[in-house]
Amino acid sequence: MTKGMITAVPAFLGLPDWATILIIVGLMAAAAVIAWFISKNRQERIFRDTVGTAEVRSREIIDEALKTAAAKKREALLEAKEENLVAKNELEKEIKERRAEISKIERRIQNKEESLDKKQETLERKEQSVQARDENLKRKDAEVTETLNQQKAKLEQISGYTAEEARQYLIQSVEESAKHDIAKRLKELDLRAKDDANRKAKEYIVNAIQKTAADHVAEATISVVQLPNDEMKGRIIGREGRNIRTLETLTGVDLIIDDTPDAVVLSGFDPMRREIARIALEKLILDGRIHPARIEEVVEKARKEVEESMKQAGEAAMLEVGIHGIHPELIKLLGRMKFRSSYGQNALKHSIEVALIAGNLAGELGLDIRMAKRAGLLHDIGKSIDHEIEGSHVQIGSDLCRKYREPAAVINTVESHHGDTEPASLVACVVQAADAISAARPGARRETIETYTNRLKQLEEITGEFKGVDKTFAIQAGREVRVMVVPEQISDDAMTLLAHDIAKRIEDEMEYPGQIKVSVIREFRTVDYAK
Repeated sequence: MTKGMITAVPAFLGLPDWATILIIVGLMAAAAVIAWFISKNRQERIFRDTVGTAEVRSREIIDEALKTAAAKKREALLEAKEENLVAKNELEKEIKERRAEISKIERRIQNKEESLDKKQETLERKEQSVQARDENLKRKDAEVTETLNQQKAKLEQISGYTAEEARQYLIQSVEESAKHDIAKRLKELDLRAKDDANRKAKEYIVNAIQKTAADHVAEATISVVQLPNDEMKGRIIGREGRNIRTLETLTGVDLIIDDTPDAVVLSGFDPMRREIARIALEKLILDGRIHPARIEEVVEKARKEVEESMKQAGEAAMLEVGIHGIHPELIKLLGRMKFRSSYGQNALKHSIEVALIAGNLAGELGLDIRMAKRAGLLHDIGKSIDHEIEGSHVQIGSDLCRKYREPAAVINTVESHHGDTEPASLVACVVQAADAISAARPGARRETIETYTNRLKQLEEITGEFKGVDKTFAIQAGREVRVMVVPEQISDDAMTLLAHDIAKRIEDEMEYPGQIKVSVIREFRTVDYAK
């Protein structure tokens, strides 16, 4: 409504303004309610139209879905039927194959059963035949036994011996014959083996020895130092003998100052100490200053000089033998053997000689030459410090070789070169032979009278303990023993066995250079007198 219309209504009706406003508001409210109802009815119609359309559409969609599902179901059923048909065909085919295979197996088993039945029948026939043969053999055996008993009774009657007596007689005869044959055969084999072994051993040893030359000089227990004049003796003695006492205390060597012109004698059993004392005394004589402090200084220098010379000697020995790779500490100990002797033989020269001979023997036998030389050079390494450490030089040497990681062949050679353990290689046997050759050279070693007589006494005692021995004589400086036996107790055949047993016992119980010949003598003597 316009403003003019609003103001015209009250004027027309003749109502006041407020009433007019109320009427207008009421009319507007009524118009709003009517408009709301109209709008609501319209929306309901639209909703009903929309819902009806949706329901129709949904029914159409559901119908289409049902039709599609039915079509899919028919397709799935058809595919399942096809797959089922294929699987059924394959199964039937497999069943046919299995049935065919089973039929083949049944036929094969049936054939084997028929074959086994035939074999069983054959075995039964053979078993019957064997039983019949056994019965026949038992019958014949009984007949043979009866015949043998009859013959045995006849033989006992004819010979006059029972069966036991005849058995003992035959055994005794066979034993005597076998003993004679064994002794004869043993003697032949022994002689043949000795001839072959001696021939080859001589050939090898001669070849090894002729390739190695060595000087053997017996070392003494004294050293002589030349003096420029006799006045030097007084200076060496010093005031109240203090110089000589200092020198003897520091070196461990006795100084012998006597009437020998222009010479001083150094006495001591340790060659290394004598060498230190000799070098120190010569330096003091050249220097001219001789007093305790100077002596102590010079002795220390001489000791270092000797240690250096020992190292050089060890290196020279390695160079001479032709080996390398030895631990530096073993080289020092090897050089120390320069001042060590055994039975008057220098230990270092002996080791070098053993190494060279062992190398030559190894070459003859086709062995490892370098390993043989190495083992020969180190076989007596324990002698370098055996006076400082308890134990034999064999044990000390093997411990040193293990400590400085020497090869197993070298360690076994050190342990077995005196027979303490069994040799584990031919190299160890070769070094044993080379050691014996070096020690047995003429003039190589000296033996005391006491040791020599004890060895002869032990040799005669061992041979005299055997049954049937009458007298024994050790001759040729212990290189041969002659055994006189009682003829009634020892036969000619038993002599061979007795000589073999004596030689074996000597090898087991004695230590000796070279070899010992055992001669067994048996003789009959008949004495009569002409009157």
